[in-house]
Amino acid sequence: MQPVVALTIAGSDSGGGAGIQADLRTFSAFGVHGTSALTAVTAQNTLGVTAVHLVPVDDVEAQVRSVIEDFEVRAVKTGMLAQPVTVERVADLKRAGLFGPLVVDPVLVSTSGHELMRDGGVAAYREALIPLCDLVTPNLREAALLGGVELGDLKTVTDLIDLAHVFRAMGARYALVKGGHALAGADDTTHASDVLLGPDGLVVLESPRVVTRNDHGTGCSLASAVTAGLALGRDVTEATRDAKSFVYAALEGAREWRLGRGHGPIDHLGWSSE
Repeated sequence: MQPVVALTIAGSDSGGGAGIQADLRTFSAFGVHGTSALTAVTAQNTLGVTAVHLVPVDDVEAQVRSVIEDFEVRAVKTGMLAQPVTVERVADLKRAGLFGPLVVDPVLVSTSGHELMRDGGVAAYREALIPLCDLVTPNLREAALLGGVELGDLKTVTDLIDLAHVFRAMGARYALVKGGHALAGADDTTHASDVLLGPDGLVVLESPRVVTRNDHGTGCSLASAVTAGLALGRDVTEATRDAKSFVYAALEGAREWRLGRGHGPIDHLGWSSE
């Protein structure tokens, strides 16, 4: 059977846990052919990011156009866009009708605390790209930055729902705010709660939290799993449920891995179950 095609526009992770590498493995896990446009090359491993080289925005666009002109791309995902001008250029391409369903993972800061977006990126996301996306998937820290609230003020799932409404007001068709287990007021850290809000209402998605150091790239993988689902013709809610189940299984699979000395990758391809 011929696979459908999805496109990721994101940065490279030399450690293979996140970014383009995680996106392409996730697409493959769903039986989707992955194409890519590289926005940045990072020097990173399981311990953190040590260097970032930005790809010029015209070269990013050239990669996107090269893919779009030859493949029937069913869905597009953005990850690390690295600089405001790239955020704005991707918005221009979406506005011009070059691609259909768009999932925006607004990568701003790495798990290790390294900034992955130049100054002005928050405004570019708010004003240019989020208003055009089908789904935005911020984690707790990104949601706070983009929503203009203090991270420490996010204490309940209701706070996540309020933020989801903020993203909907920006223009996003759906908003998935992740990371309920890390809320400042959370009294239950055994479950991971995500909030999905769209035109068809609110869904609170819960799954057991996997306690492991191997959680590098979970945000990238969740967004690319949703993108794969959209490429396969699923609706946003169904694709998001499938994506959350996929990430949970990948975390479980890699729970005891010791790849690197820090936050290792997750088991995208089900190796631990073989």
